[in-house]
Amino acid sequence: MPGLKDDDEKVARTGMHHTAFEYGSLDELLGSYLRLHAQGIEPTGCLDHGLTVSFYYVDPDGNSVELQADSYGDWAQSTEFMRSDERFAADPIGQPVDPQDLVEARRSGLSSQEVHERAYRGDYPPKGPFDLRLPQ
Repeated sequence: MPGLKDDDEKVARTGMHHTAFEYGSLDELLGSYLRLHAQGIEPTGCLDHGLTVSFYYVDPDGNSVELQADSYGDWAQSTEFMRSDERFAADPIGQPVDPQDLVEARRSGLSSQEVHERAYRGDYPPKGPFDLRLPQ
């Protein structure tokens, strides 16, 4: 629109930080990761939050987009995890993960739950840059 311009400092400004889209399973999330990866689109960071596994991207307009899958298959179990798990109480952000390691773990035969548990304990640390684009 005439008179409007992009805000080069949008990460550090008030307003929406990011939008999120939930997948029905870890496999669906990993499938989207592989599809985007094949097109040269890489996440800026990936986390196992405990209740979700989340991959963070930047869209063509510079907005942050989170793609996530619930770790427990339903929000009632995830809510119980947030309320009762000591690991979440100690660190509600979770563990940075390498998405390709998650793909390889599933391909090796580990269940989605096993992959999540290993990721959440830190077995798949990121190998490349990690930036959730949080305001400084």
